[in-house]
Amino acid sequence: MIETKEPKQRAVLFGTDRPENLFWGDKPLEELGRLAETAGAMVVDCIVQRRRKINPATYIGHGKAEEIKESIERNSADLAIFDDELSASQARNLEEIFEIQVLDRSELILDIFARHASTTEAKLQVELAQLEYLLPRLKRMWVHLSRIRGGIGLRGPGETQLETDHRLIKKRIITYRKKLSGIIKQHSMRRKGRRDSFNLALVGYTNAGKSSIMNGLTGTEVTIRDQLFSTLDTTTRKVPLPGGHEVFLSDTVGFISRLPHHLVASFKATLEEVCEADHLLVVVDVFSSHYHERLGVVEDVLKDIGAGGTERTYVFNKTDLVTDRHSLSEVAERYPGAVFASAIKGEAGLKHLKERIIRLVENQESEFSISLEPQEGGLIAAFHRLGNVLEKRLENGRIDLRVRIPRTLAERILAGTPYAGQLSGGGKN
Repeated sequence: MIETKEPKQRAVLFGTDRPENLFWGDKPLEELGRLAETAGAMVVDCIVQRRRKINPATYIGHGKAEEIKESIERNSADLAIFDDELSASQARNLEEIFEIQVLDRSELILDIFARHASTTEAKLQVELAQLEYLLPRLKRMWVHLSRIRGGIGLRGPGETQLETDHRLIKKRIITYRKKLSGIIKQHSMRRKGRRDSFNLALVGYTNAGKSSIMNGLTGTEVTIRDQLFSTLDTTTRKVPLPGGHEVFLSDTVGFISRLPHHLVASFKATLEEVCEADHLLVVVDVFSSHYHERLGVVEDVLKDIGAGGTERTYVFNKTDLVTDRHSLSEVAERYPGAVFASAIKGEAGLKHLKERIIRLVENQESEFSISLEPQEGGLIAAFHRLGNVLEKRLENGRIDLRVRIPRTLAERILAGTPYAGQLSGGGKN
């Protein structure tokens, strides 16, 4: 048999000159173009308009619609992609005018996630987001259909079908949420097994190089592709460090400007790794002239998912691509304490990052005292195994320990026991 590749759809892009459309490159639609290419489309034209009042029926005015239609015909395009979110009625009206398929930014990102979802968990999360996106658009779609056909004779069946579709989608949403809730519990159980270790999470704008850093630090082979959102599932690996230390490092899904909120909500199971981490490594593509704006997007998403207050280290990656060393000095001044790295250079390019991780672990350690009953052999053994017991003495029938250990780790050891909250001390040594 001869295998044939599905021909690429030819896409015309449309967007405005809003500042966030410049987070990828120097042209307003460069990021949308990368998204379209990642989804498998061929971009044949880009049309940009200055921001203006939105037309409730078609989003754009009549003149701009005619300009886009002319481009579609001239370039034999079969897909129009808008860089903003369209209502169902706007998309339908535009499809009537253009006579081709119309997608908005959210649908495009959802499609990319659907293409890249390989595990059961990722597929569940993506389909849940797609259903959440579709649900509020059902009524507009059916209203539009009844108007095309006059509505007479279709009002009853149309309403019945709408209610049926609405009910079926809501039922599937409930089912998927229950399944994902079970997955979240499984993740929680796995994380409990790592409670005795320092947990780091890699976060950043999509394509910043998180997976490359993951591979460089752990020596494993996490999938790396020059595509947006190539990583959807969280991967966690153990990183052994000098001095007997070890940390767990998690690589998570990348962020992007105007990430559909349905995706953020449905990917809660994946993003829990970020929320539960002891420290975040925020990876930034320093070669991008818009690194600062992208970093702002990452910070906003972290706040949205409840990780805004987690301690973090900024890791400016891809320094090997920067020829102007003065610009790196400016970044260092702007972000004191940041680490500069080059994942492509392997161990040499990640030397400073590894040193920072070692310091993070060591700086977590403080001296604490705790008084335990003699029968608490399990707790005493845990402090010996996971910390550095500096002193152990029997006093008034109890065992007093002085131990050097990270506070978060000591609190985890004592969690759920009568000794929770009874640590004293805490000075750095």
